[in-house]
Amino acid sequence: MNTAAQIVVPVVNLLRRPDGPRDRQVLFGETVMVLEDIDGWSHIQADKDGYCGYVPSRSLGPLTLATHWISAPSSHVYAAPDIKSPDQMALSFSSLVTVTSHANGFAQTSNGYIPSTHLTPVGTYLSDPLEVAQLFMGTPYLWGGNSRFGIDCSGLVQVAFLACGRDCPGDCVQQMDAIGAGLLNDTTPQRNDLLFFKGHVAMVFDQDTLLHANAFHMAVSFEPLRSALERIEAQGDGKVIRHVRPTPI
Repeated sequence: MNTAAQIVVPVVNLLRRPDGPRDRQVLFGETVMVLEDIDGWSHIQADKDGYCGYVPSRSLGPLTLATHWISAPSSHVYAAPDIKSPDQMALSFSSLVTVTSHANGFAQTSNGYIPSTHLTPVGTYLSDPLEVAQLFMGTPYLWGGNSRFGIDCSGLVQVAFLACGRDCPGDCVQQMDAIGAGLLNDTTPQRNDLLFFKGHVAMVFDQDTLLHANAFHMAVSFEPLRSALERIEAQGDGKVIRHVRPTPI
């Protein structure tokens, strides 16, 4: 089949099989390749990372050329270029939209009006993954989540690096070898380093602090590095198995 399409709902779970468990999520405007349609389900491959899975076919629409992406943590789509008009939907950071015009501080799209200050042109990237990750502070932890409405450890790393123009897989096992060079575990951590554990990844904010989406706090949060290492080992997930320093962006 192999038909290009895009996501037309704010966020949709990418399932391992129809009605199966969530593996990841895809967001509004993201492009996908439809491999097969089966009884209301579409087997897709996400263009951003090659991840495959199933989504309800109704969550897909025709491919359009995105012009901007949501660079605020999240934004509303309004019925009119007026903050008092009804909101139509909420979109997460990194959602893709097609802007047709601007008026009164709003960008017009086929779905409604978005505050122009929440948008960045496609092809323009941010420069610091940690600054991106901080936009998600307090976001609820959601296993397999990729949005401001719920995110997990590898989802946070992926959105942070993609927003800075870096290819990044969706799973922490793949991220270990895709983002940078492995270092000796006794290397002093520095900003934007990644520490990988069994089934978990954390971003280094500074040499004493981690920023990560974690099930202990059930949110994206800061955590002192030393106490985090002790806690993670004590809960049975072991020591750091890989310390990665991203290649320069």
